[in-house]
Amino acid sequence: MEHIRTPKVEQVRLLERFSNKSTSGTLHLTATHLIFVESNNAATTAAQEIWILHHHIASVEKLSLTTSGCPLVIQCRNFRVVHFVVQRERDCHDIYSSLLRLLRPVSYDELYAFSYNPKQNEQQREEGWQLIDLGAEFERMGVPCDRWQLTDVNRDYKICETYPRDLYVPITASKPIIVGSSKFRSKGRFPVLTYFYQEKKAAVCRCSQPLSGFSARCLEDESMLQAISKANHNSRFVYVMDTRPKLNAMANRAAGKGYENEDNYSNIRFQFVGIENIHVMRTSLQKLLEVVGSRFLSVNDYLLGLESCGWLRHIKAVVDAAIFLTKAVTVEGASVLVHCSDGWDRTAQVCSLGALLMDPYYRTIKGFMVLIEKDWISFGHKFADRCDQLDGDPKEVSPVFTQFLECVWQLTEQFPQAFEFSEWLLLQIHEHVHSCQYGNFLANNQRRREELQLGDRTHSLWAFLLSEQQNYLNPAYCPTYAETHPVLEPSTLPCHFKFWRNMYHQFDRSMHPRQSVLKNVLTLKESNCQLEDTIKELEAVSTSISLGTGLMGCRQVAVVTETLVADEVSTGSVGNGKHAGGAEEVPHREKKVEKREWLGKGRVGSSPEIFPVIGEEALIRGEVQGGQTEEDVTVPMEEALFSAGLMDLELPASQAEGPIHTARELSSFLRETKGEKKVPLELFSCF
Repeated sequence: MEHIRTPKVEQVRLLERFSNKSTSGTLHLTATHLIFVESNNAATTAAQEIWILHHHIASVEKLSLTTSGCPLVIQCRNFRVVHFVVQRERDCHDIYSSLLRLLRPVSYDELYAFSYNPKQNEQQREEGWQLIDLGAEFERMGVPCDRWQLTDVNRDYKICETYPRDLYVPITASKPIIVGSSKFRSKGRFPVLTYFYQEKKAAVCRCSQPLSGFSARCLEDESMLQAISKANHNSRFVYVMDTRPKLNAMANRAAGKGYENEDNYSNIRFQFVGIENIHVMRTSLQKLLEVVGSRFLSVNDYLLGLESCGWLRHIKAVVDAAIFLTKAVTVEGASVLVHCSDGWDRTAQVCSLGALLMDPYYRTIKGFMVLIEKDWISFGHKFADRCDQLDGDPKEVSPVFTQFLECVWQLTEQFPQAFEFSEWLLLQIHEHVHSCQYGNFLANNQRRREELQLGDRTHSLWAFLLSEQQNYLNPAYCPTYAETHPVLEPSTLPCHFKFWRNMYHQFDRSMHPRQSVLKNVLTLKESNCQLEDTIKELEAVSTSISLGTGLMGCRQVAVVTETLVADEVSTGSVGNGKHAGGAEEVPHREKKVEKREWLGKGRVGSSPEIFPVIGEEALIRGEVQGGQTEEDVTVPMEEALFSAGLMDLELPASQAEGPIHTARELSSFLRETKGEKKVPLELFSCF
């Protein structure tokens, strides 16, 4: 709180970015949030509130004083842009100065995750962190097995401090081979398993670039790649995917790094896929935001701006690389080794997106969390640097993970039935990658997270998302789609790549369509679910009535659904309009659409009649005798058809002496025979 000069400023105007509308209210500055509360002039409507976490703020700009006040423009990492006009310049300057300090924490302890308390006890916090088990995930893939083993070589992080403790390597890779290979790879990131495709026994491995320069070689590293090749009996070679443009990789050779020399690695096939570096991606996103944030562009200039920023072209490059990886594994049955420079940016993008294409499990809500935990968090994507968590080097900031989420969204647009989750899960994950509200994405690697004791001091995002997973379900999802399409084959034609409006204009209400297709579909689906639940409840009631009172003898329960319509009024005896004794008329209902229509009606004795009602049941109206009416009974439709004379099986001799005159007699007869015998037409005295 010592950094907050002015905690409250009144008479502040909030301007909408793409319209001339403005809203007046009060601006509050707390230790964690900037809050705008609309002045509520109407007692019937709730005041609008906007809460912005300090760590969501990427930049604050104080513009020149105008006649209406001092403008303050805030741009956020989740692409929200807010434009305030503060009446007094001094108040504006105080807010500006306070935010500049609050949005640049210098230590992890200042991040919101360490003060956020969702009112969970210690056990709930622990359980939240235990939801994702990567050991169980590798077991699901079929590892360890006779070809791959779990190694403890990195248990103390001495071989590679940016890798996780538990690593899987070929069973023929000895510790000296692993250690030697790590010394020949940038940052010590030697080749390890990240995904195992059981059907072809093919592996996807990841690492960093070799320190080969122009001529250096390493026998242990060559042996490691040979071991990866031998672990797959279906292929004689290993693809090595360098995700960088070839020129970039060649330039790294001058710095003593570079890429594998095929003369030294006889069992590899090399492939460059040309994804640009973090600096190009950062610039591309900045240009994209300038284009989509411009209010007065023509359609032509807008489309030209989207093209010139190159953002969708970069998205396509990542998807192309994932497709190459997928085909190499699933079609050719070859193992693939993926790397970029240090193996934590483009490598993570390609490995995770390729696994998503190959494995339907990763297209579920829980599976997608496992995928992120495995390929991004545990393998050391530098979230702290790339997402600007602390006051560090701005050149290290880059939207690498945002690109991955957008690639996934592009796939959900092409395959809406294949994904259990909707785009709102992707947006929520993106929100909290930058919010620093949960501990999952803090720091650059697992070793640093353990030092920070995040499991004891912060909460897990996955527990929160799973508790709200109903909000992220995709209504078009078809679980059986994976049976016919286990591997996705997306098209990368230009027409299939779209601008993700809900990511970059999520908070611009005027940019959204007046009607949301997704919300309408969700509403319809919810309505259908409610109707299905109602039907189940009615069926349960019907079953319990039948079981509780025998085959017959229960009172009529009036139940009508939308499949029934009121028809003519049916009378107590055929043709006279009333029951004997002036009984009340009963509305006759019949089904709109079903082959079993009203097959006939008859009365037992002088008055009972049969009326079909719902499902498999029918009402038999009780006889009126001496001013008293016998109980109405509800019977299965099949039994009602006997009384209409539509089935004529033989009766037991004891029941064949005379006709059945009343509903009570019919009920007694059916109870005695337990529905095994049907009433022939001739037993009814009147039909």
